[in-house]
Amino acid sequence: MKKIALYFLVPLLVGLLLTGCGNSATKDQAKESQPPAPQDKKAILVVSFGTSYPDARKACIESTENKIKDTFKDYQTRRAFTSNIIIKKLADRDKLMVDDPEQALTKLQQEGYKQVVVQPLHIIPGKEFDDLKAVVDKFTADKAFDKLVLGRPLLGYQIDPNNTKDFDLAVDALKKQLPSLKEKQIVVFMGHGTEHESNAAYQMMNDRLKQANLPAIVGTVEGSPTLEEVKASLAKLQVQDVTLMPLMLVAGDHANNDMAGDEEDSWKTQLKKEGYTVTPYLHGLGENEAIQAIFVQHTQDAIELLSK
Repeated sequence: MKKIALYFLVPLLVGLLLTGCGNSATKDQAKESQPPAPQDKKAILVVSFGTSYPDARKACIESTENKIKDTFKDYQTRRAFTSNIIIKKLADRDKLMVDDPEQALTKLQQEGYKQVVVQPLHIIPGKEFDDLKAVVDKFTADKAFDKLVLGRPLLGYQIDPNNTKDFDLAVDALKKQLPSLKEKQIVVFMGHGTEHESNAAYQMMNDRLKQANLPAIVGTVEGSPTLEEVKASLAKLQVQDVTLMPLMLVAGDHANNDMAGDEEDSWKTQLKKEGYTVTPYLHGLGENEAIQAIFVQHTQDAIELLSK
């Protein structure tokens, strides 16, 4: 009888031991998969104007977002667009839902995030940036987060002639996408332009390009330098071949239509009428890895402000 009892008892004890080990492993796995404690929850909200061009969104916006995400792995990375027109178009056409900055920050607050960096992918600190800053200021005033910091766009917060670091870094990054140019060939960068005082950034970029002895000039669609000013510069430089490049994060509507379109008022058509050979380059700055690196550094600069 004792042998029979032991025969049944040994497997029972082994099973209990294995079950205990299994529970311990399960508990350890559960512990590892638990979300961070509320005081540790940190996020980076990457904000851009947005685009309705899927390929450009992937090549320019997503690639930059992913570079930030891969660099700061202990932060949750989220997206927001500032253009309500783009947000609505994507929702109606593609069923793709993208938050605006206020919606995105509200969600982060509701989810218990305590430290948030808002990193814009804007080129200059213009109206879009001012609107974003107003949203950030609102959440700051409401004390929605323990710490909330707004990073700077590609060309910095302020137009300061004595602080050209961002401009010089941008010029170095643009060098990497310039084609091999011969005599009487030049690159014309098309910026958006604005009535905002930050439009001065485009002339500063012109000055930096000239100081760097690069065969490139800057014009804008809606500001200064205008296309007519660009034409005057080209005539003065006596160039023959022009490569058109967008000085914008994404090669979207402005690049495809205003810059490289076949319409009578496009830059390509207008310059061809002047006798220039014109080659459009339909790639946004977001595809330039050196530009991506600048946005990563600006994010790092903003993160450092969180610790102060």
